[in-house]
Order: sequence, then C-alpha cells, then structure tokens
Amino acid sequence: MVATEDGCPATEPDGSNTVAGSGAGGCSILIPAHNDAAGLARLLPRLAGLDVTVIANGCADDTAEVARAAGVRVIELAEASKAAALNAGDAAATGFPRIYLDADVQVTAEGIAALIRAFDDPRVYAATLRRKLAVAGRPLALRGYFAIQARLPLYRRALFGRGVVAVSEAGRARFDTFGGLAARAPQAGLAADASAQEIIADDLFLDRLFTDAEKAVADGDSVVDTARGTAELVGRLSRVRAGTAQQGATGSRTAWLRLAAPRPWLWPAALCYVAITVAAERRRRTTPTTWEVAR
Repeated sequence: MVATEDGCPATEPDGSNTVAGSGAGGCSILIPAHNDAAGLARLLPRLAGLDVTVIANGCADDTAEVARAAGVRVIELAEASKAAALNAGDAAATGFPRIYLDADVQVTAEGIAALIRAFDDPRVYAATLRRKLAVAGRPLALRGYFAIQARLPLYRRALFGRGVVAVSEAGRARFDTFGGLAARAPQAGLAADASAQEIIADDLFLDRLFTDAEKAVADGDSVVDTARGTAELVGRLSRVRAGTAQQGATGSRTAWLRLAAPRPWLWPAALCYVAITVAAERRRRTTPTTWEVAR
C-alpha cells in the first residue's frame, strides 16, 4: 500500500509497462545510485528505450552490473557522492528535458510521459510527479509519522521529496554544477557559506531555482520507498535536515501542529511525527551527514 499526498491509500505500480513509444523520446535520465542494485532491478525495465545513465558511486554491491544488464549507460565513481554522480551524469547526457531520478523510487511509463508533456507549456522550467509514499508493512510509529508528513502543505508544489525532478534546457542553464552550489538564480536562497560546500539536498537546491509559476506537478506518480524501521528513518531525516540547514529553512515549523490540532484522530500520529523529528534533529547536530551514511 502507498499513501498519497493527502494520506489516502493508492495502488503500487506493477512495473508491467515501459516508456518506449510513450512520447518520452529525446529526454536524458540520470540515476545516481549508491548500493541500489535492488531498486534498479525494479526501475530500469520501465525505462527501456530511453537515454538512461546510471552513475554508480561508492558501491559495494552489484549496482553497476545490474545497470549494465539492463542495457543503459553506466558510469562508476569510487567515491560515494551524489553531487559528483549528478555532475558526471550531466557531463555525459545530451538530451532534454533532463530528468534526475533517484534509484529507490518507482515510476511508470505514463508518469515519465506526463513529465515530458509538462514542458509543452513554455512557462514551465522544472517539473515533477505526484508524491506517493510506500508505507505497507512499516511499523506503526513510521506510519504515524508519514500520516502527518504526507499532509503537509509544503509538499503540494515543491520539487523535493519525490525522487524525480525534470528541467528544461533553459532550466538547466540556471545553475553550473551540483558540487559547489554555484547557482545563477537569486531564488536559490543559500546559506552564506554554502558556495564552498558540497550539495546535500539536490532536490531542494533545484526547487529554489524556480518560482512556483515556473514549476509543474505532472499527472503521474512517483512512489517513494520509505524507510522500513525507525533507525533508518531517523538517519534519512537527519540527512534531509542537514540539507535544509545548508540551504535555509523550508516551510513553517508549526505546520504539523496547525494540521493536527483540529483533527483529534491525527493526535497519535502527531506524537510519532514530533518524536521522530526531534530524534533526527539531534542526530543531525551530533553526527556528520554524508551520502552513504544516510542511505
């Protein structure tokens, strides 16, 4: 089972379709992957016929072999660095729209095609898909956390948290690389010393390059594979919070309270949300966050 952005159940994609012949030709898809062999085995068959580059970085599993078996371009980096992986992929890619896709999300043929069609509107520079969260089999505390998070208004138009962001050629020209956060757009809103740092939250970085009027949420789904245990979720969230601290706050810190307060049935879920959020912030402050640590 998955949870939609409004918290309602939805159906998992079955992976039976591919995007060949779906009108998605011409795009380039970049997938940075760190020990993501299992996710790629599910994802890559759906991208058959497209220009796909998997950038295996710092892998100890057979990520690269799984990608090669699927017939896609493979770049291998010794260092575990998402920023370096994205930059290496960009250097190899030629097509637009340019789609940055996480290895642990699932998209369908229709979703990729819808993402491409979003750029039929010349006002759109960046696009993403609807966000759905796979929560089946997760512990009660995690389902409580996501019951609140999935309803937060912050995610309604944002590019982040979905595992997929596409940009037009003009949109890609808004920034140089993912490494030094050398953005060309004033909307980026980076912290004062961020230009010397390696990017942590690439999707947040991209989101801040564009106004709401320049972004679109296409008529398709990205199913995000959520953490399967509390420790894993805290680790992931500490990385998210480190990325946010690097680039500046997003949304309101009390949005969860305004959401839950008038809805008593959400109060137990709100307790889970607060407890896990506090634990993630404590870990962020005490443990260095890197691409591989948070995986």
